[in-house]
Amino acid sequence: MDAVEPPLPEIRVGDKERREVDSLLQAAHGDGVLTLTEYDERAAKCWAARTRSELDVLIRDLPNATGVLAAQQPAAVAKPARPVVPMRQRLGAGVLGLAVIAGVVFAGTRVVGAADGLTIFGDRPVVVAPGDDRVEVGTLFGETTVIIPPDTYARTEGVTIFGSTHCDLACTPAAGQREVVVDAKGMFGSFDVMRQGEPRPQDNDRDRDRDRDDDD
Repeated sequence: MDAVEPPLPEIRVGDKERREVDSLLQAAHGDGVLTLTEYDERAAKCWAARTRSELDVLIRDLPNATGVLAAQQPAAVAKPARPVVPMRQRLGAGVLGLAVIAGVVFAGTRVVGAADGLTIFGDRPVVVAPGDDRVEVGTLFGETTVIIPPDTYARTEGVTIFGSTHCDLACTPAAGQREVVVDAKGMFGSFDVMRQGEPRPQDNDRDRDRDRDDDD
C-alpha cells in the first residue's frame, strides 16, 4: 500500500502581496465591479491574510486579477554542499590551534613573571648592575633596552612571540670579558641588548636624520 504524502504547507505572504491585492480591489471598486461595502470587507480580509490562498479567494472573481498571484510553490534553493574535510586534517588543525593558544598563555605567564624588568606598552631601559651574571626581562607590546656593563658580553635566551631580540656588538665576546645571560621573554615586543656607552639604534637614526638635514 502506497504511503500518502502529507500536503505541502501553505505559502505565507507579506505586506508586498497584500498591497498588490489591495490595489486590485481598489481598481475593481473604481471600475464599479465592487461596491464600497464589498471593497471594505475584502480589504479588511486582505490585510489580515496570512497565506496565498486567503488572498486568492478575494480576487478570484475579478476580471483584472488573472495570473497576478500564482499559487505555486517557490523553487527550492539548494544549499551549497559543505566541503568534506578529512578527520585527520581537522584533528591536525585543532591540535595546532590548541598548541598555539597554550604557547601564548605559557609565554604570557613567563613574561609577566620577569624578575628584573617588565615593559608593557612602552619603552624601558634595564641596566645590569656590575657583578650580576644574569638578568630576566619581559615585554608585552613594548620595547626593552638591556644595558650590560662595558666589561661583559651578552648571551641571550628565552622566547619572543611576534617580536624580536637585537644584540649585535653586545653579543660579541672579547678577551677578558665575562658573560651575562639575558633571559628575554616577550610577546608583540622587542629587545635591544647593548653595552654601556654603545649608541642605541634610534640614536643612530636620529644622527643620520640630523646629518641629512645638515646636508640639505
